[in-house]
Amino acid sequence: MIHVEVVYCPRPGAIDSVELSLQEGCTLRDALAGSGLLLRHGLSLETVTVGVWGRKQGLDAALRSRDRVEIYRPLQCDPKEARRLRYGERAAAGKRRPA
Repeated sequence: MIHVEVVYCPRPGAIDSVELSLQEGCTLRDALAGSGLLLRHGLSLETVTVGVWGRKQGLDAALRSRDRVEIYRPLQCDPKEARRLRYGERAAAGKRRPA
């Protein structure tokens, strides 16, 4: 038996985590099915992006003991675009300050 943790963050600051004991040779697909997180959060196995310890993996990737399986949320905004917008807001605020 191997022990893994399956984690999903439905929104910033919230974590839903399930610890599982699975058979040797299990895959990401097995861990997701056993955790019940997909069903609980209304996610689809076909559209979800998953990884192990921060590295994107396919559903048929083999797991090892003490792996952390992560279910990723889709990005709401491109990180480069968000950074550009923040910089623009700071620059505009700096121009409004009296000298």
